[in-house]
Amino acid sequence: MPKKVYTGTVVKDLMDKTVTVAVSELTQHPLYKKTIKRTKKLKAHDEGNLCKKGDTVTVKESRPISKTKNWVVIKRVEQGA
Repeated sequence: MPKKVYTGTVVKDLMDKTVTVAVSELTQHPLYKKTIKRTKKLKAHDEGNLCKKGDTVTVKESRPISKTKNWVVIKRVEQGA
């Protein structure tokens, strides 16, 4: 089974080697057919502490690194302000 890959924005970088990434997706409501924007917050492993708040990053699913951390930062797509 292939690993999931998402692109999102770093919303928190206060922890050591960990960033919180907000990933948004547009889905359609099953009954009313209205488009809804849903956001997930993922904790991702950032080995070099390179990502800062506001950066756009790509994360990939991985084995559990800690209790809540199951994602790894692959690359920084865009640097934040």
